[in-house]
Amino acid sequence: METLLSPSITYLAEAATPGDFAAARTQMALSLGWHIIIASFGVAMPAITLYMEWRGHRTGDVHYRLLARRWARAMGVLFAVGAVSGTILSFEMGLLWPGLMGTYGQVIGLPFTLEGFAFFVEAIFLGIYLYGWDRLTPRVHLWSGVPILVAGIVGTFCVVSANAWMNQPKGFDLVDGKIAGVDPLGAMFNRATGPQSVHMMVAAFMVTGFCIASVYAVGMLRGRTDRYHRLGFLVPFTVAAVMTPVQVGVGDWAAHYVADYQPVKLAAMEGLYETERGAPLHLGGVAVDGELRYAIEIPNALSLLAHWDPDAEIAGLDTVPPDQRPPVNVVHWSFQLMVGAGFAMLAVAAAFAVIWRWRRGLLTNRWFLRAAALCGPAAVLALEAGWTTTETGRQPWVVYGILRTHDAVNTAPGLRTGLVVLLVVYTLLTVATVYVLRRLARDQPVPIAPQESDVAAFPVP
Repeated sequence: METLLSPSITYLAEAATPGDFAAARTQMALSLGWHIIIASFGVAMPAITLYMEWRGHRTGDVHYRLLARRWARAMGVLFAVGAVSGTILSFEMGLLWPGLMGTYGQVIGLPFTLEGFAFFVEAIFLGIYLYGWDRLTPRVHLWSGVPILVAGIVGTFCVVSANAWMNQPKGFDLVDGKIAGVDPLGAMFNRATGPQSVHMMVAAFMVTGFCIASVYAVGMLRGRTDRYHRLGFLVPFTVAAVMTPVQVGVGDWAAHYVADYQPVKLAAMEGLYETERGAPLHLGGVAVDGELRYAIEIPNALSLLAHWDPDAEIAGLDTVPPDQRPPVNVVHWSFQLMVGAGFAMLAVAAAFAVIWRWRRGLLTNRWFLRAAALCGPAAVLALEAGWTTTETGRQPWVVYGILRTHDAVNTAPGLRTGLVVLLVVYTLLTVATVYVLRRLARDQPVPIAPQESDVAAFPVP
């Protein structure tokens, strides 16, 4: 088992006050938690929208084209707000964490640079796609959306690879506290890049698919059972339902990585304080005074899942000093929420697959529609809980085993003021986003204009 744990290296002359340090961490958590939802739509929504447009041209069914146009408008809104939140994050990386970026920027600068190029490609082709309806031939317009999809995936991969590097720092040598022998590609493609990036991509399709489907599920619960709403529900829900069991397999891959290279994080995820063979899997429980209480134990299950051996040894939190342990209750319960929400969505997806095969009237079942409507919030909850597990489980390190989070924070005063400003900004941004999307949902499927003759007179209940 490889370990990078070493004494933390202090890069700043002064230490931040506890209040400013807490404010910086809260601000970063809020920004990441908000942006990651929007970023998920940037990955998966172009793919689903392009499929609807392609299907509309192939079948001649106007419902597909209407849905594609409406979702393209929502995609434009989400891209705009994502650009705002992404810009805020890029400034925060430098302003809040100079100990990280000032020292390691030369190591992880490549993925951020590539993400910038991907952002501009996405912006250019999104403009062409949105304003090219009926101005371009159907084939050209459809192909103009492909770079949006590719750029969204590439940009997200680059950002996730930078985060993966924080969990598995590679691509440099540390000589007398100074960076040497930088290998940007080696840093970008570290051992954590594979499981983290795939886990995020699949999660993006689940969040996008379930969230879009939940909107139409609510509409169908209100009596809107026409073909427009049925397709609006079925296509994104099917995408998310297919991705759900895939995510279970990817999650197992990610868990094996954590077991091999971040054993302390795994111990916190499971509330395992003492190293033991044949470690049990814990369901629930609360960490109190150095032990996990009130949990349901499944004997040998953790050892089996982590190493495919029911008698394998699992490192506990006792392998590191107390000041190198993450907050157990936060990590443990965020992991429990992620897994619980994931399996709840898997159950709904399985019911959909089994029942749909024999009973197409499933979409008239109000209990199923209620469960499907809840899958949207459940997917977002699982996404946020998963990122909380990943980020909080790495603490107290911002660069695992090398640089402590406290040593990377800006020591300048006033960070608490920045947090207040950010709260105001994100409150306004959230209200504005919800308002605009609700207006789009209540309007005609597309704006009525001369160049949109194929849908100008189409009524949608």
